[in-house]
Amino acid sequence: MARAGMERWRDRLALVTGASGGIGAAVARALVQQGLKVVGCARTVGSIEELAAECKSAGYPGTLIPYRCDLSNEEDILSMFSAVRSQHSGVDICINNAGLARPDTLLSGSTSGWKDMFNVNVLALSICTREAYQSMKERNVDDGHIININSMCGHRILQDSVMHFYTATKYAVTALTEGLRHELREAQSHIRATCISPGLVETQFAFKLHDKDPERAAATYERIKCLKPEDVAEAVIYVLSCPPHVQIGDIQMRPTEQVT
Repeated sequence: MARAGMERWRDRLALVTGASGGIGAAVARALVQQGLKVVGCARTVGSIEELAAECKSAGYPGTLIPYRCDLSNEEDILSMFSAVRSQHSGVDICINNAGLARPDTLLSGSTSGWKDMFNVNVLALSICTREAYQSMKERNVDDGHIININSMCGHRILQDSVMHFYTATKYAVTALTEGLRHELREAQSHIRATCISPGLVETQFAFKLHDKDPERAAATYERIKCLKPEDVAEAVIYVLSCPPHVQIGDIQMRPTEQVT
């Protein structure tokens, strides 16, 4: 069902990174339901292809286009934007959702783990933002939107030591989004920038973080009733449906039962 305020986005193109599962897949589905063309990218696209087929068989008015992209590789990102330019004109909405965590503490963590997190959570987000803005600018798109799926970790420090470097990358996302808003204003652009910062969301995140301890991962989601990926997707739709003169800077959302 079309959401009030989403009509102007119909048939326009949104890029969603990390669309192979969890929040990214839920956001991609929600946008297709609202009639957008969605390029969903990830390192592996099998699950995105399945989601695209589901959306088509459900009769949703939009289209999901799977695209294989390793976001830790700038050349891959640039090739993706080039392909979007040649095949679909360009990006009107950029949703930087992809992110990863490694169990590397500050006192004994591996440099490679830190680099993995920084490359995807900070650099890839920044590269996609830059390329999306340039895509909008070259087509005189002045009402585009860049949405960074951040985290409550971008606003406070957890006591869990394996999360500290990940938390630093999310603090960076908070700063980058506000810095982007300032630069867009200086450029006299009406393109909007938004952070969405969820707390605990029931996805595969904990199972990837604690891949050697599945019981610990499962326990993460059993303590309280967690957010669902669809809750975050609903926040994305809300942000996009606001009238052009309204900019939502940051949505902080937690499960009602979550303390920190």
